[in-house]
Amino acid sequence: MVIPPHSSPSRIRMMLGHTWLLAIAVAFLCAGLVGAELYSASRPTTVKIAVGPGDDAKLVQAIAKQFDHDRVNVRVQPIIKDGTFDTARALDTREADLAVVRRDVAMPQSGLAVAILRKNVAVLMVPAPGSPATGAAKPRPKGKKAEKIEKIGDLSGRRIGVVTRNNPNVDGGSSANVNVLNAILKQYEVAPDKVSTVMLDPDNVAESLRDHPVDAIFVVGPVTAKYISDAIKAASSAKSGPTLLAVDAAEAIENRQPLYEATEIKAGVFGGQKPLPDEDLKTIGFSHYLLARRGLSEAVVGDFTKHLFNERQNLSGEFPGAAKIEKPDTDRDATVPAHPGAAAYLDNDQKTFFDRYSDLLYWGLMVMSFAGSGIAWLASYGRADERLRRMYVLEHLLELMNAARAATTLEELQKLRAEVDDILRDTISQAEKNDLDEPALMAFSLALDQVQIAIADRRAQLAGQPSGDSAAEVTPLRIALP
Repeated sequence: MVIPPHSSPSRIRMMLGHTWLLAIAVAFLCAGLVGAELYSASRPTTVKIAVGPGDDAKLVQAIAKQFDHDRVNVRVQPIIKDGTFDTARALDTREADLAVVRRDVAMPQSGLAVAILRKNVAVLMVPAPGSPATGAAKPRPKGKKAEKIEKIGDLSGRRIGVVTRNNPNVDGGSSANVNVLNAILKQYEVAPDKVSTVMLDPDNVAESLRDHPVDAIFVVGPVTAKYISDAIKAASSAKSGPTLLAVDAAEAIENRQPLYEATEIKAGVFGGQKPLPDEDLKTIGFSHYLLARRGLSEAVVGDFTKHLFNERQNLSGEFPGAAKIEKPDTDRDATVPAHPGAAAYLDNDQKTFFDRYSDLLYWGLMVMSFAGSGIAWLASYGRADERLRRMYVLEHLLELMNAARAATTLEELQKLRAEVDDILRDTISQAEKNDLDEPALMAFSLALDQVQIAIADRRAQLAGQPSGDSAAEVTPLRIALP
């Protein structure tokens, strides 16, 4: 007679043969997942910044170098493009994570503000008589002496030198700065076709003016730009500096064309023997924005913004304008909306690590709790099944004992003996695996002894021998725990 297996409980018992090891493994697995998340969160994230050539590219490269030096958790990979059109396109096509763009030229559809990298002002100046800009080094054609230019309305019929690059890819090329000039002229009812424009190379303003004398110079850029100081120098004579014309209608221009901003040039910002301007001067300007892709992680953008603003002073030694990097408007109705990650940092609402991953930790603890409860239930179920199996085996041994006493042939006793041997082997195997405690082992030993005695007594009876002599020959079974 063979003990029928308990198929499903047996599988559970096999799975939970080492319940504590399984529980420890689950704990290590959960700890490993949390550790992997912590490691992933602590590794530096690389962001790609698309930027045009020139000073902006040099600044972005300096930012990348500074981030590497300080080993912050965000690293920068500059992607140099031909100009602002290409940087905007790189952001929309997801080639870049961030981009430097000029507000009045090209704004990507998916861009949200991280910082105002620099603010540009429009400077309209009238060269001093006898300065290189007026052709002092080269006599001008004889003719009627031009009237003095005292206001923007006096520019009609004059030659205006526009400091700009002819490369159409760089900040919109010459047309972008000419558009700014035209916006000013139209406000003062000076038809753009009534003035002549001369393109001046920003890398060599003086040389450009040598062959192309002008009545006025128009230049746009940050107040710290070298080409502005070069233009002022070229427009200065030995006795005096240029006259800066105020754009008093700056607010009106901003209302008509929101791409431009009404601003001021602070008194004395350009320096010189006689600091220029001598008082605050109204004008218009526009900004170069650092934009982030709309779908870029808030945590990444927040960390990048934090490091960028923390490094401004370190960068200002090489790039004085870096100290002027400004935060964007974080209001919801801002003209250029801020990225939520940047706004969170700038508004002091940035999430900590536990804020970001609190849901993950909460659900992780819940899963561990459910897993622990499940393991405990399965372990309890397995132990209950084991007790039932042991009771079944003990009851089966009692049945074998009764069957031995009622056997009528030696062949029946031999079959019963074979079943007892199978149970004995299974018991020894469980004892070797520490699956049996001492009370259970004693119960099995006692039951096996009684079955063996019953088989021996019945064999003696069938052979015509006294049962007492046969029982005496049976050696009691003793199985010791390892």
